[in-house]
Amino acid sequence: MKVLGIVGSLRKHGNTDTLVDRALKAVSSDQIETKKIYLSDYDFSDCIGCQRCKDCFECAVKDGMQEIYHELEDADAIILGSPTYFYNVTGLTKNFLDRLYAYEVFDDNDRSVWSSLFEITGIRYAVTIAVCEQQDEADMGFTSLAMDKALQAVGYRVVDSVKALHLFSKGEAANHANELNMAANAGAKLAKTLLLSQKVKLQKSNSK
Repeated sequence: MKVLGIVGSLRKHGNTDTLVDRALKAVSSDQIETKKIYLSDYDFSDCIGCQRCKDCFECAVKDGMQEIYHELEDADAIILGSPTYFYNVTGLTKNFLDRLYAYEVFDDNDRSVWSSLFEITGIRYAVTIAVCEQQDEADMGFTSLAMDKALQAVGYRVVDSVKALHLFSKGEAANHANELNMAANAGAKLAKTLLLSQKVKLQKSNSK
C-alpha cells in the first residue's frame, strides 16, 4: 500500500511541511510505502472549465498536473496539507483541488446525479492538515473544509482533519508537541484504516 503526502505551501520546510512529514512518519511501515511531493515543484494551472473530461474521464490540459494525477492514482491514500491564506487554502492548493474535477462523473441529462472515478474504481482515504497563524479556529476560515469537501467529492474518505493553530514562523511546528501529536495521531489512524481495509479484502478473498 502507498500513502502520498502533498504539501500545498510554497514554503518548504515550513510548518505545513513539518506536520505532513510527522503524519507520514506515523504511517510508514513494512506494509505501507510513503512518498511526499510539493505542489510548487509542478507547473500547472487552474481548471479552465473546458468540460472535455466528461467524455474521456481525464483532464485534457497537458501540464504538470498530469504527473500529479499519476501519483494520486498510484496511492491508496493521501495526506494533504495547506496553510491558511486569507481564510482559505493557498492558491496553489486551490488550483490542485479544482483540477480534481476531472475525477467527477455526471449524468448526461441530470447533473444532480453524479459519482466519481475513485468511488467507481476503489475508494481512497485521506488526512488533511490545515495550518493557521491565529489561535481561534474560526480564523482558519474555510481551509480545512475546502480540502475535506473537495476530496470527499472525488471519492476520498477523510479519516481525520488536523487543525493546527498559532503557527507562523517558519518551522516552529517542530517545537509544538500538541500539533506534532495531532499530526502523528492522524497518520496512525490512516495507517490503521488502510491495514483494516487490506485485512478485510484478504478475508473476503479467502472466503470465496
